[in-house]
Amino acid sequence: MTGALLRLDGVQAGYGDLTAVRDVSLEVRTGEIVALIGSNGAGKTTTLRAICGLLPLRGGRVELDGASIAGRPPSAIVAGGIAHVPEGRQLFPTMTVLENLELGARTPESRRRRAESLDRVIALFPRLGERRGQIAGTLSGGEQQMTAIGRALMARPRLLMLDEPSLGLAPVMVTSIFENLRTINRDGVTILLVEQNVLRALRLSHRAYVLENGTITLSGLSAELLTNEAIKRAYLGR
Repeated sequence: MTGALLRLDGVQAGYGDLTAVRDVSLEVRTGEIVALIGSNGAGKTTTLRAICGLLPLRGGRVELDGASIAGRPPSAIVAGGIAHVPEGRQLFPTMTVLENLELGARTPESRRRRAESLDRVIALFPRLGERRGQIAGTLSGGEQQMTAIGRALMARPRLLMLDEPSLGLAPVMVTSIFENLRTINRDGVTILLVEQNVLRALRLSHRAYVLENGTITLSGLSAELLTNEAIKRAYLGR
């Protein structure tokens, strides 16, 4: 693992009169899986939306490869190498699996390599190959999550951000998705994971940050946080 691919320094963001995250600072180094954990309403989704340009910053700085990306449109941030899998998947339900996947390849480089990327996605998620002509709204929850991750991978990102990928899935499917994430990381994609399943998130990730009430309250190696008494009490029911 090398230098920081993504760095947040004192980030503030919110909605209307509400400032949902305050003074959030973190970094994701090239090659890592970093988890951002916390309870509902802690500001995890807001943080991801601020990174990818869906929410304007109210303060602080977001850097990709040391250069500020604040104020750039989301399309430019995707072109810079960040892909976002939103909470709830947000597929186009009346389009086919293949059409949803192809929508992920919107930059000139990803369009040029679309066939290659599609082959990689199908190799990772063979079920999507079987379902490529099926309407996305008729898929199971797990298949929809595979499609959402596959769509993001079609952009050929350096950094993949996922918001609650285990939400609403059966345990066996959660296990499968997390193994897929491990494979994606081993193939060279850096990951920033927002996840309420704290135990799985810490077991998957290299490092983690704890977000509470819009502020980072704890960070460290995931293996060490697994044994932290405060984490055990608050998130692991121990």
